[in-house]
Amino acid sequence: MTSMGVFTSAPRLRAAGAAEAVAAVEALGYDALWVANVKDDLAVLDQALAATQHITVGPAVLSIWSVPAQDLARWWRSRRRIVLGLGVSHAPLVSGYAKPLETMKRYLDELDAAGVPASARALGANGPKMLALAAARSSGALTYLVTPDRTAAHRAELGASARLVPEVKIVLDDDVDRARATAREHLSVYLTLPNYLGNLRRMGFSDEDLQPPGSDRLIESLVVRGDEAAARVRVQEHLDAGADGVALHVVGEQPLPVDAWERLAAALLPGAVTA
Repeated sequence: MTSMGVFTSAPRLRAAGAAEAVAAVEALGYDALWVANVKDDLAVLDQALAATQHITVGPAVLSIWSVPAQDLARWWRSRRRIVLGLGVSHAPLVSGYAKPLETMKRYLDELDAAGVPASARALGANGPKMLALAAARSSGALTYLVTPDRTAAHRAELGASARLVPEVKIVLDDDVDRARATAREHLSVYLTLPNYLGNLRRMGFSDEDLQPPGSDRLIESLVVRGDEAAARVRVQEHLDAGADGVALHVVGEQPLPVDAWERLAAALLPGAVTA
């Protein structure tokens, strides 16, 4: 079953009117809400659950360094509709960062022991070893900052049974220069993080492409710009490449882009209820 979800961040959801915005996501027909930058404040996920009735809610992704596995398991037990998106973050962002793959394996061991099933978790994974772990010990992979070609490679690495949901960045702006500027501002932090740089090189981008502020080729490959039709084409490319769904990430809208979510729903969701 194809999943069409919305990707946003915890700081945005803490803004005034967030409950109404989250309820709108469900009312529009989306089936998932993925929340970045949750850190250790799981209350923001509770607020999203309280504002909805049916959709899946999950962190995308929760750094395993921020919440002990036992604490996360206790929180999860009394919730429904939660998929625990888990990731290892980045060395520059975590004090004492070491052996991320082994640390993730131990974290999953603790979740196993606490009764959290593999079906209730997914891993933020881009590299081959973490993808293999995602396939073996979770429902699948949540991928970030990827092209459709990379989604095809991820599907091949994951195998047929694991779920694969890439995040898709979108700037709804027909002005080429302005849209590229918005995308570049958003992408700037990722061009400083070794994990992402390594993934981008695996996708075939050169050091010249990755030199800040990023080449036009890089920007166009990673961020859809234009209108709903352009977004629909990119989403279909990921689905054709083997994705089970996507997480739509509207870039450059503050604080919560409900109007953009509505425009995209009309283009991407059959039978969407829009104004």
